[in-house]
Parts: sequence; C-alpha cells; structure tokens
Amino acid sequence: MAAKEKSGNGFVETIKTIVYALLIAGVFRTLFFQPFWIPSGSMKETLLIGDFLFVNKMVYGYSYASCPSLILPRFGVNVDAEDICGVFDGDNTRLFGGTPKHGDVVVFRHPVSGRDYIKRLIGLPGDTVQVKNGVVILNGEPLPQEPAGTFSEPMLRQGPQGLVPRCENGPVGEGGTCTKSRFTETMPNGVSYTVLNMANQGSDNTNVYQVPEGHYFFMGDNRDNSADSRIAQLAGGVGFVPYENLIGRADRIMFSSAGRSMLFFWTWRGDRFFKGIY
Repeated sequence: MAAKEKSGNGFVETIKTIVYALLIAGVFRTLFFQPFWIPSGSMKETLLIGDFLFVNKMVYGYSYASCPSLILPRFGVNVDAEDICGVFDGDNTRLFGGTPKHGDVVVFRHPVSGRDYIKRLIGLPGDTVQVKNGVVILNGEPLPQEPAGTFSEPMLRQGPQGLVPRCENGPVGEGGTCTKSRFTETMPNGVSYTVLNMANQGSDNTNVYQVPEGHYFFMGDNRDNSADSRIAQLAGGVGFVPYENLIGRADRIMFSSAGRSMLFFWTWRGDRFFKGIY
C-alpha cells in the first residue's frame, strides 16, 4: 500500500513540476523575451534564414500581441495570441509603452494574418515615406546609400522550407555563387545598416506614404525580396502596422544554422553566435 501511495505521489509531483515549468516559461515569454526563428530571407544580410534570436519585449511595453502564440500545423495546434488576450485588443495602446526608433529591427504581429513578422522600422507616425529607384525618401530627404560591395551566398535550398535565394547574377546553378549588390543605408538618427538590391522592380518605385498616427512603416533589408509596408495588406503585404501589434525589438542573434534543421550541427554558423543586430 505504501509503495502505491509513493508511486501515486510521485506522479502527482511530476505533473506539478511540468505545470509549474510551463507557467514559468509562459510568463517569461510573455513579459521578457520571446524566441524567434528566421524563416525567410527578407532581412538578409542582417538576418539569415536559420538565425535564432530572442526578442526584447520590455522595450516597447505590453499589449495583447505580447501574449504568446503556439502554432504547430503538423500537430493541429493553433493557439493564437488573440485567443488568449484578445480582450485587450482594439484600443491601440500599450502598458508601459516605449517609443520605437528609426532603424529598429522589430518583430510585430501582421495586422491581417496574425503571423509574426520581422522587419526594419523605416517610418514613424507622421512621417512620409517614398521609394525612388531603390532609394528611400524619408520626410522628403533621401536616405544616404553608400556602395558596400556584394553579398554572396551559395545557391542552395535554405531552411526547413527549402527556399531558393534570388540572385542578381542569376540564373545560377545549384552549388554556384549567388550575389546581390550591397549598400550601407543611414537613418537621420545615425543608425546604419546593410541593405541588398539586385534589380529595378515595382517595389523600388512607390507613391508617397503618409504614416498615420499610432502606426509604423516597415521594410525588409533585402529590398527586392520582402513583402512589407510598401505593399497593401490585401495584396499580401504588411501595410501600416498599429502600435499595439508590436511585439518587441530584436537585439542579438543567439544561434544560427545554415541547414534544413538546427540538429545538423555541421551546418552551424559559428561566426553568428551572440552577434549583435544593427
């Protein structure tokens, strides 16, 4: 009898430990840092497919979007942040709200699909933004772009989705070297970062956008391979992003894998561990 009681108590204690661990992890992810795995190449070369980072959620404060989502299609799991904290949605405000700055790399909730996106903050509320021949015109002034050589990567399928990079020197056969023109772009506040461009396409020439109050304008650093605020939401882009949809700022890459799985240790990028994001 004592053995059965001991066994039963042990099972209960194990369940308690698991529940406590999940609660602690949920609180940590909601209030402090959220893990984020880079799934696409829209932020190359700042962020590569397979980079793993933690998003600082304290810097902008909290809204309904701060609640974690758990989406695992393979297992039929689809728990959205709005399902948990949707009661706080709709007023476009934040608790302990911080002020985003030009050039921040931000994870935010897509206004329509609800999926998490990561892009660079280009336009603040009240700003005007236009793109002409690939150059961003912010409040009537072009952002300086200095040539910075070329960005090179192997023509191989990348990440779990097996995405193939687009190349300026294409078509490139599998295993060849794919290149794009690289530029250093500088914001009025002095923040500099690298952008890639490879062709003159529709998104390189836009109308003038006036960023509404309480909203933000985002672009990917890989300018010709990014569905961002230059494209309307109904056309598959991001459009203007409400303040309450911001999740946090990406500050540092913790780990990076160039392979189809993070378990393929021979594809780990040792030079990107704990690398700062600028």
